Amino acid sequence: MAIPCRVDTALERGIEGCLSREQAFSLMEEGPLEGLIETAAAVRDRFKGRSVSYSKKVFIPLTHLCRDYCGYCTFRADPQVGVQPYMLPDEVLAIAEAGRRAGCKEALFSLGDQPERVFPEAKEFLKKLGFERTLEYLAAMSELVLEKTGLLPHSNPGLMGADDLRRLRETNVSVGLMLESASARLLRPGEAHWKAPDKVPSLRIRTIENAGQLSMAFTTGILIGIGETAEERVDALLTIHALNRKYGHIQEVIVQPFRAKPNIRMAQAPEPSTEELERTIAVARLILGGEMNIQSPPNLLADDYPDLLKAGINDWGGISPVTKDFINPEAAWPQISSLGARSAGAGFLLRERLAIYPEFSSRPEFVSTRLQPHVRKLQAEDGYARQGE
Repeated sequence: MAIPCRVDTALERGIEGCLSREQAFSLMEEGPLEGLIETAAAVRDRFKGRSVSYSKKVFIPLTHLCRDYCGYCTFRADPQVGVQPYMLPDEVLAIAEAGRRAGCKEALFSLGDQPERVFPEAKEFLKKLGFERTLEYLAAMSELVLEKTGLLPHSNPGLMGADDLRRLRETNVSVGLMLESASARLLRPGEAHWKAPDKVPSLRIRTIENAGQLSMAFTTGILIGIGETAEERVDALLTIHALNRKYGHIQEVIVQPFRAKPNIRMAQAPEPSTEELERTIAVARLILGGEMNIQSPPNLLADDYPDLLKAGINDWGGISPVTKDFINPEAAWPQISSLGARSAGAGFLLRERLAIYPEFSSRPEFVSTRLQPHVRKLQAEDGYARQGE
């Protein structure tokens, strides 16, 4: 079948790294998959070579309380009698220490968004610990883990103001917030972000901008299959691209597929196909360019995850030998030895990185003075994770 002229032109523009919105949409809608992923993989190979990275992490779910009620989330929870609202410092430290003993170098803090604003139980518990806000407690726990274990914190706490980010910058080598979607339509009743005030796209964009103004290495991404259109996927990727062109601080973009689970509002919603995922990754690569690190979690594609390498990713994200994926608890991470073997089978060398990518850790403006010795202790000369120590 002949490739339409507009699609052929879009592929050429993608190679050059200058796709227009219309061209990106044409590739998302009608670009032949084989030609699209071949082009995206070629762009990736030209800039990243044939290696794929991952971060050995421990997952610390500081609190499951969240004021948002997203239609796809099993992580969040309301207060329950007999259930502690937050992890205590000793519990945080115990998990981090177990990670350190297992060779982890990243402490990933995940938590719900601003629970103290709606739950008196959260506010009271924080007050007993000497804090007013969840983000203040997160900063203290990040400092505890950094100083006691040497693991490098990376936090995903939801919306953050400039002062919150400035505080976290002293102990977190990077922070993250998934844009998920740039579509306000998904906030309407019955849609994925209904009853989720922290998923207003403009607020999430503001957090990403705040981090850029502070030169903080940042992870973001999109969640596909939550009711967005192909055009809205393109708009989200273009929004991320524009933010990175302005501030140069986005170190990694995740393309994550929705997965249906029991006991969520979207339990019966269709999941995106592997072809949809590969197509979106390939378009993301052509929009974001060869220098961007693009990730898709291997545990969300079961045994076929090496196929994602064909579409243009160069990172598998965080993999834990200690803790489960609390966001997708039903989807076990692959063993790191298996990840290495499967990557090699696809023609890629698996490399361990830190929570901050080499191209950011080598730039002093992205690593606070306090964090620099901690990073150097875990880092090899090429910026990847030091091995065998």
